[in-house]
Amino acid sequence: MPPSQTLSDFLSQNLPSKTRTHLRTSVLPTLLNSITSVAQCLRDSQDIHTAGSQNTSGDAQLNVDLATNTIIHSAVRTCPSILSASSEEDEGENAVQHDPGVQAHGPDQEQYAVAFDPLDGSSIIPANWSVGTIIGIWDGSSALHQPARTKQVAAILGVLGPRTTAIVALRLPESEGSLCFEVGLSASSPDIFVIRESVSFAGMDSVKTRYFAPANLRAAAKEPRYKALIDHFISSEYTLRYSGGLVPDIYHSLIKRHGVYVSPVTPSSHAKLRLLYEVAPIALIVECAGGRAVDPATGEDILGKSVEDVDDRSGLVCGTGEEVGMCVGMLV
Repeated sequence: MPPSQTLSDFLSQNLPSKTRTHLRTSVLPTLLNSITSVAQCLRDSQDIHTAGSQNTSGDAQLNVDLATNTIIHSAVRTCPSILSASSEEDEGENAVQHDPGVQAHGPDQEQYAVAFDPLDGSSIIPANWSVGTIIGIWDGSSALHQPARTKQVAAILGVLGPRTTAIVALRLPESEGSLCFEVGLSASSPDIFVIRESVSFAGMDSVKTRYFAPANLRAAAKEPRYKALIDHFISSEYTLRYSGGLVPDIYHSLIKRHGVYVSPVTPSSHAKLRLLYEVAPIALIVECAGGRAVDPATGEDILGKSVEDVDDRSGLVCGTGEEVGMCVGMLV
């Protein structure tokens, strides 16, 4: 039996603002349904192979990278309030060319920019592991040169695994507080159901198991501070939960209500995560869940930044506030 509350009912109760009608009724449902289509595309793609091209990060693109990128762009073109879109698989931020019959919103109406990584975790797809989709939604006609803390108003973290689910975060400048909740997605149902009305981290004294996810563990061989942090996790009997997929590893900590993810920046291992497509949306979700997300090179809050270029990169430490603070103290 599916949960009884639909996304439409949940948002009507918790996002009553009349100024965000299209965000509630068009943008969020359309983007979440596109993740359902991404999952279906991945399940139907028996032959995973390189496409002979590279994305702007210099990574070889798979056939499914290109296919899922097309799916989300196609969905975006149906939303009149989304004026610009950028993807990790494209070059730059571009104005949306809406479908015939879809009239783009003017300056006196809701306007949004979206930035997304359609298929995060391509390197572990051939092993048939869980991967994800990351989407950030920004106020206005562009996500660039904007303060992330106030202009990124929503984010979606979708997991493509045995089930297709997503965590959605909303923090609007005109509203007090924020929302962070989980939905279930299925191609067999026209409705999106809320399966967890509140996603939040718990305090240290209320969790039995402490989790850590250390990315780029090889960097510990040359960076004493990172090695000391790993040794601390081991000696303190943390439980390792690391798949090599950014989305499922962070999603795990959110569902378990505890955990810390570390993607370090060292002299020999530079920042590789894209701020616009990966780090900023994740940071919004983590903060809306009561956690922290910081740059391990400086200790600065991720959402204290603005994205000046689509290729801006950052390391990432995120999770429960106490753990993030400990990590920053050892790394910075």
